[in-house]
Amino acid sequence: MGVRKLGIKYIFDVDGTLTPSRSEIDHDFAVFFSNFCAENEVYLVTGSDRAKTVEQVGEEIYSLCKRVYNCSGSDVWEGETNIRTQDWKIPYHVKTFLENKLEESDFALRTGNHIEQRPGMINFSIVGRNATLGERKLYAEYDTKYSERNLIADLFNIEFASLEARPGGETGIDISPKGSDKSQILDDFGHSDELHFFGDRMDEAGNDYPLSKMIIDNKLGWCYNVNNYKETWKILNERT
Repeated sequence: MGVRKLGIKYIFDVDGTLTPSRSEIDHDFAVFFSNFCAENEVYLVTGSDRAKTVEQVGEEIYSLCKRVYNCSGSDVWEGETNIRTQDWKIPYHVKTFLENKLEESDFALRTGNHIEQRPGMINFSIVGRNATLGERKLYAEYDTKYSERNLIADLFNIEFASLEARPGGETGIDISPKGSDKSQILDDFGHSDELHFFGDRMDEAGNDYPLSKMIIDNKLGWCYNVNNYKETWKILNERT
């Protein structure tokens, strides 16, 4: 590892970027990444809440990060200190729309916790947040074939102009008021900062897209669309 480079700030998505989706970080990569966090200014930005993020990356990495933007930046933490939290709650008519889409889906498996309220956002999942890894894989394969999440998100965005839905991870759709996507974290960074953002969903429909687009359009740094944590590891190894 090299000496900390002033002005360079690293921002990482979690699911699919630092960990397998909804799973804990690989042990060997965790050792490497802990050292990386100790020697660089590192930030996390994820659609998951704080408890789930700690479960995935561990207390040590979570506390080593300069700041963690949970719930796409609507719930912000520095270690155990909450910096700010948005209190937006899902309106009744939005919940009804999602319940109808759940009922209409041809994917039969239901595991519960399909509409999960998080600070400043909700996560919607046809298979449900209680799904096992195997059940999540079944839905991911179904969604790859039929693009169900993209279709639901497109219909949602037509129906609710003040809100925005984007697929996140392998099975969910992140929904929040417009402007409350991951790009909102840029308010905390200065124009002199050189940002390096790693994410696995920088495609236009993905929940990493708004942040990556803002970074590229405003020439704030570099974005790396990765397929998994191993690719993230490889790129970081090449930089250090």
